[in-house]
Amino acid sequence: MYMKTRIAVIGTGIMGRGAVMIWQRHPGVEVVAVCDTDTEKARKVATEFGVPRFYGSHRELLDKEQTDAIHVNTPDWAHRDPVIDSLNAGKHVLVEKPMTTDLSEADEIVRAVEQTGLILQVSFNHRWLSVYHKVFSDIQNGSIGECLLGFAKKNNPILIPTEWLPWSGKSTSAWFLSSHDIDLICWWSQAMGTEVYATGAKKVLRARGIDTYDAIQAQVRFNTGFFATFESAWIYSNKSPYLPDSYMEVIGTDGHVFMDRKAEAIEMATKDTYAYPRTFLNYRVFDKWVGALPSCMYSFIDAIEQKREPFVTAKDGRKVTAILDAIHRSLASGKPEKVL
Repeated sequence: MYMKTRIAVIGTGIMGRGAVMIWQRHPGVEVVAVCDTDTEKARKVATEFGVPRFYGSHRELLDKEQTDAIHVNTPDWAHRDPVIDSLNAGKHVLVEKPMTTDLSEADEIVRAVEQTGLILQVSFNHRWLSVYHKVFSDIQNGSIGECLLGFAKKNNPILIPTEWLPWSGKSTSAWFLSSHDIDLICWWSQAMGTEVYATGAKKVLRARGIDTYDAIQAQVRFNTGFFATFESAWIYSNKSPYLPDSYMEVIGTDGHVFMDRKAEAIEMATKDTYAYPRTFLNYRVFDKWVGALPSCMYSFIDAIEQKREPFVTAKDGRKVTAILDAIHRSLASGKPEKVL
């Protein structure tokens, strides 16, 4: 008899709610429970999607539920406890990016994965977009020669930190946005970050009572001599049609590659707005969800069933956290900082 993979989702915000919806379209997955410290939010998501049980504590969930895997969708800074506790309870883990916002926690997660032998995949879902994978393949095939310099921008309207993310004051635009781009640049170049110099501004959001950076730019040097600049901001006007305004470039010794992702093939004007509708990450086509996020999630199930290493490992997550840790130390010191 075919047994489904039993999954519980921890965190029922925007990403967690979407995860439940996507998991329920996978024929080999059963969502057995959801969890959120806001128990009423967990109850509403469980009711909406017909999930049998809900919890207000991930430890209670782990004690009471017989699951194969846990999908952690808590805020950026709140990944460590559910990840470590799930691994210690014998569960495979899929965790939202960034893996953690604390380098010592990242090291702890890497050790826990090594000690338990369980699968942990970080949801750097952009790797599952065909265009990004094409860039990876071409760079690895030597199409642009040796990577010399890169640039990545990911900027959002101000509604993200002020309306969508009630916890934005405990994160930054770099943790939330640049983490994707840093992962891609590290993956494409197969290089390790060594030193960072970053600068940022706190003005617009601080005036609204949110003590976090409006915008951050950071230059990262790598062990191959390659260097890349990462820009993130989340104070664009809400009239902006971009969600996000995003592009990436890598220049090599024999060529370059440039990707403009602010427009995902569609421009649309109506009587009310001008926009670039998004479909690449998560979009329903008839009765199925397609895009980078479902592909990333379903690849996690493949890794469990095939007993193989996931395509984005805890060590990959640690690599990104290490660079972001150096970025934030540089913001605080005003000086270049080593990547640890």
